[in-house]
Amino acid sequence: MNQQQDILRNLSTFIENKSSTDGDFNNLALQIFAYQYQHNLPYQAFCRQKGKTPRLVKTWRDIPFVPINAFKEVPLSCTDPDDAEAVFMTSGTTKGIRGKHYHPTLEIYDLSMTANFKERFMKETENIQMGVLFPTEKEMPNSSLAHYLALAVQEFGTEDSHYLLNESGLDMDRLLGELTQAEETGEPYALLGASYSFVHLFEELEKVGKTFSLPKGSRILDTGGYKNQSKELELNEFYQLLSTFLGVDRRACINMYGVTELSTQFYDDGNDVVPSVKSGPHWIKTRVINPLSGGEVEKGERGVLVHCDLANFNSVTTILTEDLGVQNDDGFLLLGRVKGAEARGCSIAVEEFIDFTRGSAK
Repeated sequence: MNQQQDILRNLSTFIENKSSTDGDFNNLALQIFAYQYQHNLPYQAFCRQKGKTPRLVKTWRDIPFVPINAFKEVPLSCTDPDDAEAVFMTSGTTKGIRGKHYHPTLEIYDLSMTANFKERFMKETENIQMGVLFPTEKEMPNSSLAHYLALAVQEFGTEDSHYLLNESGLDMDRLLGELTQAEETGEPYALLGASYSFVHLFEELEKVGKTFSLPKGSRILDTGGYKNQSKELELNEFYQLLSTFLGVDRRACINMYGVTELSTQFYDDGNDVVPSVKSGPHWIKTRVINPLSGGEVEKGERGVLVHCDLANFNSVTTILTEDLGVQNDDGFLLLGRVKGAEARGCSIAVEEFIDFTRGSAK
C-alpha cells in the first residue's frame, strides 16, 4: 500500500529528526489522520458523527480522540487485522475482554521505543548488563511490555543480560549472584521490570536479610504499577525501598509510563521527588481535558490525559486515557486512575463511540 509506505517513510524521518518543529508535527498528524479516516472504518464513522473530516480538521488538537476502552469493542486498524505482524493485548479485566492493538509492521514501534529508550534511560551509556523481572516474548507473545523489554535487552543489553523469572517466580539464586557480582566488579547493572515484580524482590531480599550497593552508573526501570499482583506501596516508600535494598540513587530509578494502545512511552528523570514529571519525545503530545466537556483544562488543573501519538499510524493517533494528570511546563504529573466525574465522562465517551461505530467495523 503506497499510502502506508509514504507514512512509514515520513514517520521514520520525523522520529529521527530531533529538530522537528510543531508545524512539522501538525502536518504529519493531519496526514496520518486523513489516512486513518479513509481506511479505519469504525473511526471514520465516529469522526463523521462528530463532524470531523480531514477537510475540516486543521490542527492535531482537533483530531477526534478515541476512548481507550474502544480497543475492546471494535478492531481499530487501517489494514486487515489478520495480516498484523503483532497483536498486543491489554491485561484481562473482570469481564475477560481484552483490548487489541494491531501492528501491520513493528518497524515504527521498534524505532519509537529504541530512539526514546536510548535518550531517556541509557543516556550516555552504550550497553549495560540487564536483569529482566518479566516473562519473555515467547512466554507472552501478545504483551507489548514483553516486546519492549526484549528490545531493550537486544539493543542495549550486554551478552550476559538475563531474564530473572522462572516457573516458580523470581530466580533468586541467579539474581543474588548477579547483584553480588556487579557489586564486586564495579560494573554498572540495570534491573528492568514490572513494578509489582520489584515488590516481590523486596520481600525476598528481606527474607534473606540482604541489601546491595550497586556500582555508580547502575539504574532501575519500573513500569506498570501493581495490577493486583502484589501489595501496593505508596510511591515514596516504593522508591525508598528500591534505593535501600539495591543502593541505587532515586534519581537513577526511572519509571516508564506506557499503555498497550499507544506505540510510544513516557519517562521521568528519576524519582527523587514523587510524583515525578513524565514527558515524551517530539512525536507524541499530551493534553489534559475535562472528559464531560471535551475541552482542555488550564495548565496546573487536574483532568484526564489525552495523548496524540504519531507512531500509532495504523490504529488511531489520539487516545483518551483513564489516567488523571496535571500538565506543567516540563510534561505532566500522573495522578492515578479516574474516579467520580472523570470516570463518568470517560464512560460516556465509550458509549458514544460504540453508538457511532456500531455496524461499521470491517
